Amino acid sequence: MGEAARQTAVVIDDDADVRDLLVQVLTSAGFHVFAVDNGFDGVDAVRAHDPDITTLDVNMPGIDGYETARRIREHSNTYILLITALTEEADAVLGFSVGADDVVTKPFRARELRARVLAAQRRRPRGSAPAGADSARDADPQPAPVAVLSSATPSRLSGNAGLVVDRATHSVTIDGHPVLLTRTEFELLATLLEAAPEVRSKAHLAGALRPGHGDGRSLVSDADERAIETHMTNLRRKLGDSVAEPRFIETLRAVGYRAIVPGGTPSTSTL
Repeated sequence: MGEAARQTAVVIDDDADVRDLLVQVLTSAGFHVFAVDNGFDGVDAVRAHDPDITTLDVNMPGIDGYETARRIREHSNTYILLITALTEEADAVLGFSVGADDVVTKPFRARELRARVLAAQRRRPRGSAPAGADSARDADPQPAPVAVLSSATPSRLSGNAGLVVDRATHSVTIDGHPVLLTRTEFELLATLLEAAPEVRSKAHLAGALRPGHGDGRSLVSDADERAIETHMTNLRRKLGDSVAEPRFIETLRAVGYRAIVPGGTPSTSTL
């Protein structure tokens, strides 16, 4: 693979052995890797190299992985793979809430980690652009109903009052203002739009994020479904959507989520 075609990764981990293993795994997956041993340098490395994927340890001196992820999310939509020795579900949910796309617990298997990296790689086309990091935070979105995928432009999904989701460029805008989503949030939004007006369960959405296993629903745990809930909360917040008065995404009690299409009205069973 030529140097120009290689994707970039940043590894942030204070354990030299784990850091070296992650560098080996990512290099074998075709990435050009930059490795640092603390969160401060990690934030700077992400800003300097604009990586496609970032692996991030939770327990580090200085600033921990959660704070590092939060700072990275202020300017980047790199795919964050949080690596932690903590096993409580609340720890994983906290990771998702600060912007992580996936969480891996230690000890991890190198082969599984490589599979997760390659799956993340497939979910964003090579060369696609970030979703407008800095200006996205200042955007003043005006939520509106969304439309189904247009047959004329199959990579582009758009709403009749400003929402545009483009898979080709991996971008989201509302009334022309870019909205910065994590790659997982982007995938969830695009999946719902493509399925509209059908409903997608949390298990289906969690499975859809696992390429290579069909829809993956048989492999979905309660923790995976909780993670989907957290991602959906973050997604709604960034879109300026409301659970009580949904305009983009509707929650159907004990069923799942669906995108609201033009002419459609939210059901009375939303939460």
